[in-house]
Amino acid sequence: METENNKTNVMIVTFAIFIATFMTAIEGTIVSTAMPTIVGSLHGMAIMNWVFAIYLLTNAMTTPIYGKLTDRIGRKPIFIFGTIIFIIGSSLCGLSQNMLQLIIFRAIQGVGAGAIMPVALTIIADIYPPEKRAKLLGINSAAWGIASIIGPLFGGFIVDTLSWHWIFLINVPIGLILILLIIFFLVEPKIARQQTSLDISGCLSLMGVLLLVLYGFQMLEGSNGKIWLSIASFTGSLLLFFLFIHFEKHAQDPVISLDLFKNSTFVVVNIVAALVSGFLIGIDVYMPMWMQGVLGVKAAMGGLALAPMSITWIGGSFLAGRFMEKHSTKQILQIGLVIILLGALLLVTLPITTPFWTFFFISTLLGAGFGITLTSTTVTAQSSVERTMLGVATSFNTLVRTLGQTIMVSIFGVALNHQIDQEIAGKKDLEITSEMMNRLVDPKTVSSLPRESIGVLKEILYLGLHHVYVIGTFLLVLALIFNQIQKKEKKKS
Repeated sequence: METENNKTNVMIVTFAIFIATFMTAIEGTIVSTAMPTIVGSLHGMAIMNWVFAIYLLTNAMTTPIYGKLTDRIGRKPIFIFGTIIFIIGSSLCGLSQNMLQLIIFRAIQGVGAGAIMPVALTIIADIYPPEKRAKLLGINSAAWGIASIIGPLFGGFIVDTLSWHWIFLINVPIGLILILLIIFFLVEPKIARQQTSLDISGCLSLMGVLLLVLYGFQMLEGSNGKIWLSIASFTGSLLLFFLFIHFEKHAQDPVISLDLFKNSTFVVVNIVAALVSGFLIGIDVYMPMWMQGVLGVKAAMGGLALAPMSITWIGGSFLAGRFMEKHSTKQILQIGLVIILLGALLLVTLPITTPFWTFFFISTLLGAGFGITLTSTTVTAQSSVERTMLGVATSFNTLVRTLGQTIMVSIFGVALNHQIDQEIAGKKDLEITSEMMNRLVDPKTVSSLPRESIGVLKEILYLGLHHVYVIGTFLLVLALIFNQIQKKEKKKS
């Protein structure tokens, strides 16, 4: 790609990457902001995590395949294909009439999203040298910051004035613009057609592993039948994992080369990225619920609590670029993880009466930590492998981050629902029901609840969210432990 920079319009392609980041970022902030309203409309709090989980699952299942295809046939066709699928999925989500339809169409949307971010990050690695990547990722985070400011405000405006169905349709014009920019301004050298066939067995077995892992976590609801389904799913995923290893050892062109895992730096930074991303999904999904359900603010204001996090994420990314010139990855991650952990501990210890402005401070703190940590893991994952494996390494980094979110959104959902069910069971004399919880988290329906029950319902939700962030704090402690075993290795690209 470097030899083609005189043909590729680097500035416009970089701008297109920012649009791609904006499109995927605004998707997360708008959906998170609108989710309480969706739950109130479709009465599906018990299964709401599937709206996030199925999107993350199909995203995770397709990411390594896209990564391999980008190294085989090029970044441009895969990027365009993924964006088209994402637009189709978004359009269908906008036409959803019930929770089942929304979940199915979110799966399609996730298939497209599986190509967008990893291929975008690979293109950045193609057109910029390692010493400039952290800076570009920091600037790229500006698109995330803008989306996180506009997303909650625009999403809240749509939810409050129109219908939540419209929050998905915003992706259509953005995606079309993105496709046109990539078609006309990204020029790739022709890639010689490889004689080896695609590792279909490896792809299918890996997809099976990811599917069974998520399903197993989703079935951890408490009844004996579902627990046995979880055990069966985890057992099946383990067997498929060993089968996947067997296929990769014998494949001519494996979808994920096992040689990557001989590099301890590559392994550690990806584990840290997965754990931190797992905590991040807990912030994105459940902080707006805290704002709307516990504090009782409107959808727009609830999502706005996330805006400072995305702004300081930009600053954290710039700091990561500066730090990488003088410090080891281990030291940089230590700084970022400690900052995130401080924010997590604040969330765990906050009382139910905490005012709204306090969450702006916590969001600011978390954003700086996420910017330092996740930018460092991405750049290090890319620079610790040979250039011929850049696409696979980048997509694997995106995969583990997505997988961390996929698993943890399921675990958080199970923990929240279990705690809420326990609290409701202990208050039978007050005639509290799960359906009342659905109405509590939707600002439009909370007024229909008995006034004497609202305080009790808020306390139940608060206790459930408290358990979510206790689990999230444990993830960060694990990330700090894994970071301690990291060794300094020579950069390769």
